[in-house]
Parts: sequence; C-alpha cells; structure tokens
Amino acid sequence: MKKFCVSLLLLSIFLSSCVQKNGTAINNNNGNTIKIGLFADLTGQTSAFGQSSKNGAQLAVDEINATGGVVGKKLEIVIEDDQGRPEQAKTVVSKLINQDKVQVILGEAASTNSLAAAPVAQEAKIPMVTHASTNEQVTQVGNYIFRICFIDSFQGSVMAKFAANNLKAKTAAIIGDVNSTYSKGLTEVFEKEFTNLGGKIVSKQSYTQNDPDFKGQLTTVRALNPDVIYIPGYYGQVGIIAKQARELGMTMPLLGGDGWDAPEIWKLGGEGLKNTFISNHYAADNPAPEVQNFVKSYKEKYGVQPDSMAVLAYDAVKLLADAVKRAGGANSEKLRDAIAQTKDFAAVTGKISINEKRDAVKLAVVLELDPSKSAYLYKETIYPNQ
Repeated sequence: MKKFCVSLLLLSIFLSSCVQKNGTAINNNNGNTIKIGLFADLTGQTSAFGQSSKNGAQLAVDEINATGGVVGKKLEIVIEDDQGRPEQAKTVVSKLINQDKVQVILGEAASTNSLAAAPVAQEAKIPMVTHASTNEQVTQVGNYIFRICFIDSFQGSVMAKFAANNLKAKTAAIIGDVNSTYSKGLTEVFEKEFTNLGGKIVSKQSYTQNDPDFKGQLTTVRALNPDVIYIPGYYGQVGIIAKQARELGMTMPLLGGDGWDAPEIWKLGGEGLKNTFISNHYAADNPAPEVQNFVKSYKEKYGVQPDSMAVLAYDAVKLLADAVKRAGGANSEKLRDAIAQTKDFAAVTGKISINEKRDAVKLAVVLELDPSKSAYLYKETIYPNQ
C-alpha cells in the first residue's frame, strides 16, 4: 500500500511538471492536435454572436485541416457556452484550461464577458485572443491577452466623425446600456469626439439589457429633436429601439456600432431600420476576392450570409494558425510572442498588425442598413490614421 501511494505521488508530480515549468504553462497536448478553446454565448441574450463565432471558427479550422493542419498537427475546437453571463464565462474558461487542456483561448464577442474570463487565462499563462471585444480594458488585463478587432476609441470616433462630417449633425442624443462595458465605452468616446467636432450632446438616456420597452427614453429624446441618435448597444435591444422610435414619429438617422450586426435585427427592427448607419469590421458586399471567397464558402456551409462575428472568428483562427507556424508549435510563451509580433497579416477584414498594447491596428467600415433587402450596404472605409 505504501509503494502504491508513493507511486501516485510521483505520478502527480510528473503530470504537474507537464503543465508548468518555471511558472509558464507549456504545451500540454503532445498528440496530433492543437486545441483551441472557444467560449461564446450560445443560448443567452447575444446567442446570435456566439453561433456566428462558432461557425466562423469552425470554417477556418476545416480549411486549415484540409490542407494538412499546422506544424504537422490538426486543429481542434473545444466549445463552451457561457450563456452570455460574465460569471459563467469565467467558469467555462477555467474548465477549458484545466480540464480540456486547451493551448489557446478564443473569445468572447461581448467585452463584459471577455473581461471576466481574461484574468483566468492570464493567470494560467494561456494566450487568449478575443475576436470581437472592442472595449480597451480587455487587453490591459495582461500580456497573454490579445484582440484582432479594432477598439472602441476608434469605433466611437468613426461614428462621431460620420455624424458630424457626412450627416452634418450639430446635435445628438445617446441611448446606451447602463450595464454594458461595450456600450459605456462607446458612449464616452462618441460624446468626446462629437463635442470636439463642434457638436452638442442634448440628452443621454440609459436602459438595461432586459428592458422590454424604450418609449420613455425615446419620448424624452423626441422633445429635444436631435439631428442624430447614437445607440451603442446590441441587436436585441437596438432593433426594438429603432422600431419604437419610428412609431413615435422620430425620423432622424440612428447610429450604432458592430453590436447591431446580427440577422435577428431585421425581425426586431423591420422598417424602423431605414436611415440607420453603423461602424463595422467588414462589408459583405466588398468585391475583393478574399471577401467574396469567404462569403461564398460560409454560405455554402451554413446557408446564411456571414455577419461580422463570423468573419472575425474566422480571421482569428487563421491568425492563430499563422502564429503557431511562426512559433514552431503551441508552447504558450512562444505562441504569445508570435501573436504579439504579428504584422500585416492578410485577413478577410483587412490587414492586421498587433501593437504594443496587444490591440489590432486595422480599418473600419461604415454601413447603411437596408431593411427591404435585410442587407448592410457599404458606405465608406475609415483607416486608423484618419
């Protein structure tokens, strides 16, 4: 019995040493696969984002594996549903790392959920790449946390400039989600930039993600008759807000961000989405071959038009595969360094370079929503140096 206990102790020490070395997690999967842990909202308020992210990531994995994988290994995605809840995001990322032994984390779309999970990845020294969380605080968690999307300080300024320069707006109202890190960040940036451009914010109204009705906030705004209304929220609420605004006779342009981009918005907003504009990561009607090839492949596989969450997850997996190749494998420290050194990576959403803050330097597009076609139509491209 004594020998048996000693053997178990030695085995435990050996297995532990395979997970960490000098405080740095190392490749704990020496088989024929490299595991990517994806956490996403598959059943909650933003489940459309999660489903699209899962589909885009899987499409990229399938394409990479069909050509032989990376460094002689196939990619495998292990998926966890965080139900759109920050506390659950933290739990499932811990599971992906400690039980499933993934070597890199992909996710989340919502910044609030990424902020909850990022400390777990950072403590474990497992690289985490968020494909769509735009709040600036996400990558500030630590040196293992990256993003491949633009940040809110850029996205918010894009729409402020569009409102002032393109729409010639002098006054604006803002209606935002008081509990959303994403919404609060965009509100702050839009207000600052629009004011700097000579505009005036005449009203700031708030709501929560579970609110069923927004007519109280809209009635207050209507009395002030702003030139535009900026609504930095997610599709589940902004679709209803747009519809109710039009029912109240409010015809001014409505502006938003990438959180509007989901197929469900057409059902929720209907004709209320006329005269609305958003900042986004790509335009599906862009004739560039890399865009149209992706759109074609995605539609063939899933039967629907890919939204921005789908293409960002696709780009994230492709970028990760490139980093694994440059790192010569999935050793966490080498992979972290390879991601950090990414320069001019050719992605569907445009070239991606990772800066010293582990954020992506890349373009944004402004799209106009056309409810008659359930389509997002390209208006213009805004580059980071503009």
